[in-house]
Amino acid sequence: MAPQLPLEVASAPKLDDDGHPQRTGNLWTCVAHIITAVIGCGVLALSWSVAQLGWVAGPIAMVCFAFVTYISAFLLSHCYRSPGSEKMQRNYSYMDAVRVHLGRKHTWLCGLLQYLNLYGIGIAYTITTATCMRAIKRANCYHSEGRDAPCDSNGEHFYMLLFGAAQLLLSFIPNFHKMAWLSVVAAIMSFAYSTIGLGLGLAKTIGDGTVKGNIAGVPMATPMQKVWRVAQAIGDIAFAYPYTIVLLEIQDTLRSPPPESETMQKGNVIAVLATTFFYLCVGCFGYSAFGNAAPGNLLTGFGFYEPYWLIDFANACIVLHLLGGYQMFSQQIFTFADRCFAASFPNSAFVNRSYSVKILPWRRGGGGGAGRYEVNLQRVCFRTVYVASTTGLALVFPYFNEVLGVLGALVFWPLAIYLPVEMYCVQRRISPWTPRWAALQAFSVVCFVVGTFAFVGSVEGVIRKRLG
Repeated sequence: MAPQLPLEVASAPKLDDDGHPQRTGNLWTCVAHIITAVIGCGVLALSWSVAQLGWVAGPIAMVCFAFVTYISAFLLSHCYRSPGSEKMQRNYSYMDAVRVHLGRKHTWLCGLLQYLNLYGIGIAYTITTATCMRAIKRANCYHSEGRDAPCDSNGEHFYMLLFGAAQLLLSFIPNFHKMAWLSVVAAIMSFAYSTIGLGLGLAKTIGDGTVKGNIAGVPMATPMQKVWRVAQAIGDIAFAYPYTIVLLEIQDTLRSPPPESETMQKGNVIAVLATTFFYLCVGCFGYSAFGNAAPGNLLTGFGFYEPYWLIDFANACIVLHLLGGYQMFSQQIFTFADRCFAASFPNSAFVNRSYSVKILPWRRGGGGGAGRYEVNLQRVCFRTVYVASTTGLALVFPYFNEVLGVLGALVFWPLAIYLPVEMYCVQRRISPWTPRWAALQAFSVVCFVVGTFAFVGSVEGVIRKRLG
């Protein structure tokens, strides 16, 4: 044990009203956390989404989703404290808030959708990483052999397996998801590739001297095909925006006074405005550069050939971002699974016993001895099956835009709209059939219709590509 300082020497850390070390977050750390949480690989599909919707509906759809995201965040930020007083219980996570306000059944629904979403993100990240690694190979081929060279070699399956193998190894690094540098690297990488995509779209538009695209977007052979494409585009936009799952965790970092909800609401306004401006620039400049030929993934569809090194760098940034991002999301499932198995099988050696394995003869802290790793058989089996299943589904359904659309539409209404609306009504004690209650329910119903439309269209897209 580490030596203890005498009580009269040790200085007690300052604590908040819940016994937690004093929170130090402010408005600008709040904004930074939100933007980091929102901007990810979904931004690369926005040009394609605008192309399906056209010059009018595309930007309007992004602005509408920004407004919906702000309303959702506004409602949820009031649910950090229960039942409403700044001195009452804190809800440290989204699921905590659901349990306190809505009860056990809604908590199960919330948990199911959250973990299903995290699992789906693992599949999407596997697809995206393989696409980017293949794009690096193709960019180098086009640069050395010419743009007419046969560089469209198949290789995504190999890269998916390679990514899966890497994730299997990373899954066994203790507390990998808690490494401080991981979030910093993810933030830098996401801003890097998003900014490069924006810059390349702007440069191509200026270089061509014309703005491509039209009012109605990409023409399709039949009206029904156009309807499905619009639904997929809406699903992709839905994937890019909401951050409700992490909002309360961000709010839990803020110091008080002023009240956390007040700081969070200001942060929501700034972050949503900044993100919407950035998204509009990426989506619209990409569409103006390529018109109806806008690729599904702005950096891998090869509308850009040069500078090839910049395209390589941008795709490498995506790969690095997703390597860490996969673990940040998956470790939440691993932790949940470990707790469930331990609670269900408290006397099982398979679940609870760990075996010490010598791995490397390094020295720690100047002392001797070999490095050892604690191996738990349940963790080995569960994490291996988990990574293998996400990789296997990515191999079967390697469709970037459609998979993003399914994920975005699946969680959009229940997690971003329905649960925040219901919690806010309980929090503020809003009586049924009052004007305020009716307005919130109407908002929820409209979003349900939009989310269902996007989900059905995205599922249709996955099925059609798989069968076609």
